[in-house]
Amino acid sequence: MIDARYLVDHASDAAFAIDGEYRIVAWNDQGRRLLGYTRREVVGRHCSDVLQAVLPDGEPLCVPNCEAARCFGRFRPFGARSCLARHKDCHWTPVDIASVVMSRPARNGDQPTGVTVIFLRSDKDRAEPPLAGTRLRIFTFGRFGLSAGNRGLKVEKWERRQAVILLKLLVANLGRAVPRACLIDALWPEADEEAGWKRLKVTACSLRRELRAAGIDEEVVETIGKAYVVRREAVWLDIQAYEACIAKGAECRDRQDWDGALDHFRAAHRLYRGPYMNEDIHADWCAEERERLREIHLEMLADLAECHAQLGQYAEAVGVCRTILVDDSCREGIHRALMVYLVCLGHTDSARAQYHHCRRVLAAELAVEPMPETQELYRQVMADEPLGSATKPD
Repeated sequence: MIDARYLVDHASDAAFAIDGEYRIVAWNDQGRRLLGYTRREVVGRHCSDVLQAVLPDGEPLCVPNCEAARCFGRFRPFGARSCLARHKDCHWTPVDIASVVMSRPARNGDQPTGVTVIFLRSDKDRAEPPLAGTRLRIFTFGRFGLSAGNRGLKVEKWERRQAVILLKLLVANLGRAVPRACLIDALWPEADEEAGWKRLKVTACSLRRELRAAGIDEEVVETIGKAYVVRREAVWLDIQAYEACIAKGAECRDRQDWDGALDHFRAAHRLYRGPYMNEDIHADWCAEERERLREIHLEMLADLAECHAQLGQYAEAVGVCRTILVDDSCREGIHRALMVYLVCLGHTDSARAQYHHCRRVLAAELAVEPMPETQELYRQVMADEPLGSATKPD
């Protein structure tokens, strides 16, 4: 049988190979040219962390237990046309996806294993007209982005930069009418009412023209009296998909379906590609929503760590806790959970060191001592007493 790495290295298209755990084991130069990642950057990573593709209807393709993963698990190929894959620099690249599954026969009663080779063909040069009636897809986590049909929209090349900002302001208030006075104040704070209103009308017209040029016939931006609104039903928004994944994960968690909860929380984690509207990090109009989503994300990660722990995946739980503490080092409940998971791995010395690190952080940042339950946990670790089962960190 031809080796998967040989197929990847000699493919004319971008290609990579994944093992039975969906970890990338081979990557070619065409993949680097298409998505920007070098072989060293991707080998060993979960394929969904790198590809981050979405289907033509805007739904995420690359999530745990996705349709492609289910096909590969049954040793069946998977293909999809007109997808969008996330480039390393965060812009969207249109691709067609094809695959070859190379199964290995079972030996000595073991289950068969397989390696899958996935081919990515760029369709950005395909001569196709804009797709009429396509739904606008809006990505707000990390770098702001739009797509329609099988194309990413290059908003940086729009005629008016303020049209992008206007769309962002309306998306931040999705489904709610924003008075024109508020929009004028945000876009042109120095302008008087008459001049600001003229600018806003021109900018709104430019925004609608850009969307129509992308093949979006449905009215996305609607005028309601002296206000504008982005119609909720006319767009797909990553925040809505993200919060839906978290809600489904919480339902599974509440009935102790840890595998199901893990899948949904990991799907949410993949949708969260960075802080909300990260390019507008100093803008007041999105600060409150950014903080709300950041808090939701940290709470979701705590749930994700609990799922890993409940399934006995303590190394993964440790990794998630460390990710949370990088963002917010004062979360004492996460320090406690991390201590428990380290003990479960047999790393008692690391658990003790984590307590002392927690104590230093709390003293430096909040001028407080660890809570009594944290000190009691440390006493149990020092005495080598049983800690009981790991529970969700508070």
